[in-house]
Amino acid sequence: MTKNIILTKEQIEHKTKRIAYQIYETFVEEEVIVIAGISKNGFVFAEKLAAQLALISNIEVKLCEVFVDKQHVLAPITTSIPSSEYENCNVVLVDDVLNSGTTLIYGVKHFLEVPLKKFKTTVLVDRNHKKYPVKADFKGLSLSTSLLEHIHVVFDGEEEYAYLS
Repeated sequence: MTKNIILTKEQIEHKTKRIAYQIYETFVEEEVIVIAGISKNGFVFAEKLAAQLALISNIEVKLCEVFVDKQHVLAPITTSIPSSEYENCNVVLVDDVLNSGTTLIYGVKHFLEVPLKKFKTTVLVDRNHKKYPVKADFKGLSLSTSLLEHIHVVFDGEEEYAYLS
């Protein structure tokens, strides 16, 4: 298996900053937004976005981790904060890679069951192979790949990169 690096640490930092500005522009009139990251890499990316937003705006950011069982997507989805804390709020759902759209669409479905003020989606890499009609409002990189190729994002301490295998 070969690793073709598609994003270096510096490129991830640049794309994170750019997406943070896009989120800020979308929610510039708001006082509070919830950044909800899908567990593991999506949440790590959400933390990075929240940190950038803190540097460029006065918007209060509430972080929320979204737990989706990727092997059993029909299992109940849970969050690290109660739904009452994001009810009638602005929510940005974050994941690292948009592959088939399965994880993101079930995450979206969960949040649609709660009344929200405004809802957006964000991914670091959009792979352009969707099974479901879901899109990312903000994305770092769009990449067309073959169905046999896979994109992996590594957030491991100082090591941060995305690769195609």
